Formats: sequence, structure tokens, C-alpha cells
Amino acid sequence: MNTNNNISSPLGGTRGGPFLAVDLGATSGRTILGSIEEGKLQQRELTRFPNRIIQTGGHFFWDIYALYDEIIRALRLVASEGAQLTSIGIDTWGVDFVCIGKDGGLLRNPYCYRDPHTEGAMEEYFKLIPKERVYEKTGIQFMPFNSLFQLATMRRNSDSALEAADKILFIPDALMYMLTGEAVCEYTILSTSQMLDPRTRRIDTELIDVIGLKESQFERYVNPCDTVGTLTPEVQQLTGLEAVPVVAVAGHDTGAAVAAVPASNEQFAYLSCGTWSLLGIETQDAIINSKSYEYNFTNEGGIEGTTRFLKNICGMWLLERCRQEWTDAPTDINQVNADAMTAEPFRSLINPDDPRFANPSSMVEAIKDYCRETHQPIPEDYRQQARCIFESLALRYRQVLEYLKELAPFPIERLHVIGGGSRNTHLMQMAANSIGIPVLTGPVEGTAIGNIMLQAKAAGLVSDRFEMRRIIAESIDMTTYLPLDKEVWEKAYERFKEEITK
Repeated sequence: MNTNNNISSPLGGTRGGPFLAVDLGATSGRTILGSIEEGKLQQRELTRFPNRIIQTGGHFFWDIYALYDEIIRALRLVASEGAQLTSIGIDTWGVDFVCIGKDGGLLRNPYCYRDPHTEGAMEEYFKLIPKERVYEKTGIQFMPFNSLFQLATMRRNSDSALEAADKILFIPDALMYMLTGEAVCEYTILSTSQMLDPRTRRIDTELIDVIGLKESQFERYVNPCDTVGTLTPEVQQLTGLEAVPVVAVAGHDTGAAVAAVPASNEQFAYLSCGTWSLLGIETQDAIINSKSYEYNFTNEGGIEGTTRFLKNICGMWLLERCRQEWTDAPTDINQVNADAMTAEPFRSLINPDDPRFANPSSMVEAIKDYCRETHQPIPEDYRQQARCIFESLALRYRQVLEYLKELAPFPIERLHVIGGGSRNTHLMQMAANSIGIPVLTGPVEGTAIGNIMLQAKAAGLVSDRFEMRRIIAESIDMTTYLPLDKEVWEKAYERFKEEITK
């Protein structure tokens, strides 16, 4: 099987599927048909499309209607092929949401989490409830765009959509609502909001009472593998399909991706490597203590009642934004990655999580400014800038992994990397060199695969996450990277800690 995991299979309606995975990321989306045949996962990409941020009126929005239309387009393609879908599952990025009016209509396109209106939002909220208490209640990493702070900002600004909102639906839940007419609040996506108490698995009402919201506005709770509803008559007419069930998979894309980690036991860390780098472990219970607070780790909902204990790291967003500006770089990303290796190693380093890199008008200039302010050589061309990004990410991975080792209830023996960033062989080797343990890569389309496998579990085809992971491991090729150049990377890490992330 190819490592790109694109299988040429008819997927023509067997007991094992097909299932349609709708996988929406912060820069692009895709739909993938999958099935389980003779104990192995088969899949085929159906559509791929951009997910563009719309800037208007001083704000950044997602076009949820465009995303819905892409889902309809994919369903029409399925119908044209004559496939009899077993179910549909949707996963997306976290924290963002849609306001629904009393008449059931969407009130406005949702804000994008990169909208600047949440600058200073955390500090304003902590005037209502202290920071330490918010973390003790939720165990969620503090980031200004978390749903709680977005909602508090909207309330403070007398936002018209929130003022009129009867219901509030997170992005995957809103898209399921548009397909089925059923409004739900899925556990894994809710867990990104900084409103969920991981002990009770419900919204903490104290946190939302102070901003004038009620738990009832977030609809009925569902868990991964619960069936939400079936396609409405309108969607059936638009697509030519029957009343296909829509299943709540892990609505948060990282939750779906972690479900696809082909690990044989619990003694692993995972890195979901895409626009964001999500580095963490899977545990039975939330880890909420003074150290996790100090290191700003998050406890997000996983499948089968597990917790994803992780930290968000700015990921390939840095490279994606630079590529939009480079005029002298090749269009082939593999060539860009290879060219980066011709630049001087460890010439310039950045802290990938510095706030200036969140959404600058120019990422190239933001990187140059950072290096100038930290008295380092300025990375002048795309080769130097790409190498700076890769080395800085690899060193940040080590720093976060060392925090994890302090907090994990088990030894961490290896790092599984899933997602598009795992294709970057240079970055993966750097990661192994930096962290000093084996790095195993694959699957690339981990989120979509997790989505498919959770639908298969809902259909009764697999019993639990361990059987899911065994099937995935037997269905893909993985690459292992072993650590090299230990002394060189040790020296670079000491510099990174002392000079870059003070």
C-alpha cells in the first residue's frame, strides 16, 4: 500500500461500508470514501477544496455555506457512482461556532478563531473568574481564541448574532444540523471550548453564567459513534441519496486523528502535524495540577472516554504563510523542503508560539523581526526561512515532550506522527534528532481515517480503539526515523531554551 494512503478501490457498498468522511481543516477540506474489506481499510479521496477565511468589516469569518455546498457536491458524486452509503461523519478544527436563531436559521457566518477581536479577551474574562479557577474547572490550555473567550468578547461587544442566538452549535455540529435538522453538542468538539468540566463531561454553568449564557443553548450532548440523525428530505432531493445516517464521530479533527494513531500500546506520544502541531498523550483521566497549569497543557475529550492531554504548537501555518509571500521559491513543496537543507544549520531560531506569528500581515517580516529583536542573523531567503521554521519546530517538540514526560503516568517510548506534515522527511528526521526517541510516521490522512474507523465502530464492524488501530497498522506503510547527531542537537536545544524561549 502506498504511504499516501489513496487507494484505488470501487468501495461499492459492502457490509464494511462505504463510509463518507468529511474532514475540514483550517486551510482546506476533503471528502474520503472508506470501507473495511477483508480486515483492511480501503479508502479513496473523493473531493478536495480550499477553506478560505473571509475578511470583511474588520473581522475574519468562515464561509459555512461554502463548506455545506462542498459536502452536498460530494454527496452528489457518491449518488452518481451508485454507492449505498452506510453513514456520513464530519470532523473540523476546534473552538469556532455558529449562532442559530429561534426560527432555526443560521444568524451569520461564524467568526474565525484568528479574528483579532479576542486580543486581551482572556484578561477581561479573568476579571469575572480568576485564571486559576478557570483552569481547575476545565484543564484547558489558555489561548485567546478559545470559545469561552470568543463568546465573552461577543457579549462585551453586544454582538447582534449572539444577542439573538437561541442555540450555539460548534462547526461540525452546525454542519450536521444543516444535513439532518438535528442539533447536538458533540463531546470532543465541546472539549476544545474551555467550557467543559472533564470530570462531569458537561458544560460548567458558572463559566457561562457570568457572560449571560445557559447550558440549554448548547443542545443535547452526544459522544463519538452516536447517530445524530438522517439526511433531511431536502438534502435527499439535492443529492439523490436516501435517508443516510449521519454519525457523530470525533467532531474535533485532532480527536479523530488520535483515534487513527497505529499504536500497539499506551506508551506513546502523538504529534498531529498540520497547520497546527498537536503534541500529547492519551490518558484515561484528565491531568489537572500545578505543573499542567504552569506548562499550559490542555485536557481534551478523546474517544471511548479517554482524555487527549496535549499542547497546541503553531505548526506548518508558519510555512504556509511564508509560501504565500515567497516569489523566488519553487512551487513544489518537496523541493522547498530539500532546498532548506542547503541553508546553514541553526543559523536562526524562533519560538513558534510567539504571539506575533498568530496571524501577521507578513509572516516573513514577522520572522525577520523576531530574529532581529533576539540579535540573531536575519533569514533572508526562502531556504534560510524554511530551515529556521523546521529546526525551531523540532526543538519546540522536544521542549513540550520533556514537559509531557514529567506529567505522563507512563514512560513515553516513541512518537507517532500523523497528518500532512509527516510527509516532510527532513522535518521528521529533525524531530527524531531533537527528541532522542524513534519517530514513526503515518497515516498521512490520519484525521479522515479516524473518522472512517469511528463510523465503522458505530456500524458494529470493530469493537474498540485497539482493534481500530490494529486494522490501520495493517493497512498502511509506516516510516521510522531514528535519532542522529545527538551532540549537535543537544547544543542547539540548550541555545533554544536559554535564548529563544525565555
